[in-house]
Amino acid sequence: MRTATADPARRTAGQYARATVHRLRLRTLVGLGALAVATAALGRGFGLHDVRFLGSEVALLVSMFAISRYVLPQVERRDRGAAGEEHVGALLEQLTSRGWEVIHDASFGHGNVDHILVGPPGVFTVETKSHPGPIRVGRVHGATLSQARAQSDALEEATGLRAEPLIVYSRAWVDRPGARRRGVRVLPARLLVGYLEKRNSELSRDEVRHAHGTIVEALLERSARGRAMHERWQLIR
Repeated sequence: MRTATADPARRTAGQYARATVHRLRLRTLVGLGALAVATAALGRGFGLHDVRFLGSEVALLVSMFAISRYVLPQVERRDRGAAGEEHVGALLEQLTSRGWEVIHDASFGHGNVDHILVGPPGVFTVETKSHPGPIRVGRVHGATLSQARAQSDALEEATGLRAEPLIVYSRAWVDRPGARRRGVRVLPARLLVGYLEKRNSELSRDEVRHAHGTIVEALLERSARGRAMHERWQLIR
């Protein structure tokens, strides 16, 4: 089960994605290391021509091939995703000195929300994508749009606050920056801050703070429920 820090507002951009990358790398190294040690032990104990040693060598080679073919590309994709979240998060942090509030790596129980942004124009959920592009808004996959909408819906369900879903491509060219498709606005990271600052103001500074506090409270409540369920499950087991 995913765990959260005591204060959701203090999570860093890409924290969960980066931790996943580290975990995958560690498991890969540990698995290869254990297999290599076992192979060496069999060779030492039974001789280099023993069928058990030869079998372990074959298993080691097959494992190395499988890791290079399937595991390492997955690690690289997740690493790019984490880097994209970190990049977009750093851009959003620039807004905090201008009356905005930013929450990174949040969860309301329906998937991970990369960034939640509260400012004078309102509340936004940001789904970061690291695809290199080029991106045509009219061809953004329906599942990607549904994911972004589900995030804003989950926030509204938990807090009562309406949020506009954004998809932000951290390094891709977008053919129609700021265009909407199925209720989701699509932007490249390089234009994100400028786009947000040009939006008309709808919330006062006090309303921004109140909305931010409401979101943090909902995240804390969700985290507490998750811990309680996990503890009950451990007792049952």
